[in-house]
Amino acid sequence: MDRTATTTTDGPDMLTLGRLLELTIAGREPDEKVEFTADGARLQWLSEGALEVTPADGQDAGLDLVFSAGVHGCEIVPIALLDRLIQAIGRGEIRPRARLLLLFCNPPAMRQGVRRVGQDLNRLFCGEHANGSSDEAQRASQLEGLVAAFFREPLRRRWHYDLHSAMRASKLPQFAIYPWVAGRNVSPESLMRLRQAAVDAVLLQEKSSATFSAHTATRHAAEAFTLELAEAPDGVWPDCLSGFLQTAGRWIEAVEPMQTAPTRPLVKFRLAREVIKQSEQFVLCLPADIENFTPVSPGTLLAEDAGGVRWVVEEQGARILFPLADVGVGERAGLLVVPSD
Repeated sequence: MDRTATTTTDGPDMLTLGRLLELTIAGREPDEKVEFTADGARLQWLSEGALEVTPADGQDAGLDLVFSAGVHGCEIVPIALLDRLIQAIGRGEIRPRARLLLLFCNPPAMRQGVRRVGQDLNRLFCGEHANGSSDEAQRASQLEGLVAAFFREPLRRRWHYDLHSAMRASKLPQFAIYPWVAGRNVSPESLMRLRQAAVDAVLLQEKSSATFSAHTATRHAAEAFTLELAEAPDGVWPDCLSGFLQTAGRWIEAVEPMQTAPTRPLVKFRLAREVIKQSEQFVLCLPADIENFTPVSPGTLLAEDAGGVRWVVEEQGARILFPLADVGVGERAGLLVVPSD
């Protein structure tokens, strides 16, 4: 991982566990597993890349909140954002009133600055890891165990935001993916919270998946989202990314959102089709730098594959999302989405 992308600093009041990213990248176990902030919040190192935070006595607002990042090790922005939140807690700048589970999910990939070392970790949840014995399968099992222990108390609100970066520009800079859960729809309160956090759009999934957010949504009834954060060209964070960071801090402190002028609602999309790479002859017929949510008109050739397979746009109002030819055979090489309203 490019260490210049991290923001770790040593201040006079910085707790050792506030440097969780530094510990994780170094593969180092802290000498002290439990520390307390000046205000009495308890930080506990659970295992590599995993930190639990308990509010000070009398400050618990009844919210269990998980932030995870680094499922894909090359996605620097979400890793840096979570690092900033942890540092702020370690310095006492954020005073938690939510119980927190803070996770750097894929340390080996983070150390190498690659998307994955072996299997794609974000396809191994919801029990899918039981089908393999790879390091990633073992890590998925461990992460599932951590969230199961964290969500042990009933009658508490449960939120999970799995932070990602699409690694390309987007017509809609920040967007969320809402996992499908049978008989459950996204709540207006959830959408309002995302909009207040400078999120522009939400993709409503209509079938099951094996992502981390899908696991916490289906197995623990958490209000869970995969969040694709904006890019930070040349290390400069755009306003929307800074806005998300500030709002995340307010979630941790259980502070009511600031009253602002009404904003436009989130744009809601649904999945029309997946473009699946069927062979090594697969060719993506789109510019390499095409932005996420770029409109594609009917008749546009998206991709070609062996045996005369052609992916051609048929849908009205379609947009392309996550186009990537460099995936394994049988994996998704792009999504075609359409407005849900």
